[in-house]
Amino acid sequence: MHGDGLRRVAGLAAGLIFVVGGLLLGACSHNAPATTVVENPELNAPPTDYRREIVAAMHAYLNDPTGIRDAEIAQPAIKSVSNLQRYIVCVRFNAKKRGNEYAGVKEVAAVFMVGRFDHFVDKAKELCADASFTPYPELQKLSR
Repeated sequence: MHGDGLRRVAGLAAGLIFVVGGLLLGACSHNAPATTVVENPELNAPPTDYRREIVAAMHAYLNDPTGIRDAEIAQPAIKSVSNLQRYIVCVRFNAKKRGNEYAGVKEVAAVFMVGRFDHFVDKAKELCADASFTPYPELQKLSR
């Protein structure tokens, strides 16, 4: 190879080393231990219309939203969800699984961000362990 060819190969090799090095550093930072996240306080604005928002979300969440029994709800509380502090609202209910057959009492946690409903957590036993429930008749009145 001549001088120009060697310089071109050396430049490509240096560029390749730079790219590979960047990818390796990125992979290392991906597996780095979790650190404390400083969040925007607006993300944890308390939910104000949480009862209505949960009723609306249940239409999409449940296969058959009609005939719900034993519905109860707790007050919003800040809990750790996926290592982030969020307002959650615990909800208990017994919904139909098919026809007139009931699935049994289920407990879910409604997660809120910026004061609005975001998603449900299905396995909420730990999140809702200390929740104090009151009747939630609005959920029992759902229709299709």
